[in-house]
Amino acid sequence: MKKTKGFTLAEVLITLAIIGIVAAITLPSLLVNVNEKAWDAQKKALHARLAQAIGQMNTLGGYGTYTKGETDDETVDTAAESFILDALSKVYKINNVCGPDKLSSCGIPSKITTLDAASEINFPTNMSELNLKLLNGLHATDEDGDMADTKAAAFETVNGESIAVFYNPLCGLDSQVGNHVQNKMCANFVYDLNGAEGPNQVGKDIGFITAFYNKNPVVVAPIPYNISYASAIKQYTETNGEIDASGVCTTMGEDLRLPNKDELSSLFINGPLINLGSNTNIYWSASVISLGVYGLAWAQDFNNGYRNINSRTFARYARCVKK
Repeated sequence: MKKTKGFTLAEVLITLAIIGIVAAITLPSLLVNVNEKAWDAQKKALHARLAQAIGQMNTLGGYGTYTKGETDDETVDTAAESFILDALSKVYKINNVCGPDKLSSCGIPSKITTLDAASEINFPTNMSELNLKLLNGLHATDEDGDMADTKAAAFETVNGESIAVFYNPLCGLDSQVGNHVQNKMCANFVYDLNGAEGPNQVGKDIGFITAFYNKNPVVVAPIPYNISYASAIKQYTETNGEIDASGVCTTMGEDLRLPNKDELSSLFINGPLINLGSNTNIYWSASVISLGVYGLAWAQDFNNGYRNINSRTFARYARCVKK
């Protein structure tokens, strides 16, 4: 009789076990990559919708009332909620609006994980919790020497996103001077793409969008690249007397780029969400003013919010964002 060759039961079981182990190792990373691509696409769509809506508004500043009292009980603050109800809702479809102290009713999580996954922080509920450096009295926006420490309000979109709004009613006032972003930021949106669902981590389902300038607003939504502060960002490469800061990002990955000046300012505003710590560095932007050996470009100081023009021969840092 002719013998038929085949696998023994033991060999089949061993093969299946190996396949199972390999699948257990590879499938989670594949699912993470799929989720992140889906999140990035949703972020870009949200940015496009919000930018289009804000572009239809005549002005971004001056909504609501903010009167600083001696105590929280004496402070009158209707700024962020009025901005949503009286301005944004006229140009953008909104399902539900939640006032200060009621953010969770709009699906805003109580805690989120920072971009580097190093720590879990409370979701900010006012401007000072978003970034205390925004309220530095040296860069005042009102008569008392303080930026308005307004409370956040929130809303839900028809697409299921939960968005907290940090609003500066003083943006664009004549009393504002200098190049500090505290004077230019009108509204900062911190969003959760899937409401109360996880993972509630910045760079995944949590992100931010910032609207600058009272008139002719610019709306940016940088997606920061997750890289540790220690290895990030030093940029001392010089070519023909000029700094090629953009080269750092393209070298790190083809899907990365150097942020423009407004995107870089947005990263400063939302620094605690990225977990920049006590960062006091100055970063290059992709907003170049002039080329040549003594060319100029915009840079952002992450210590005090000052946006300045530097010679491109200076050594500065670089922080990349996703394309």
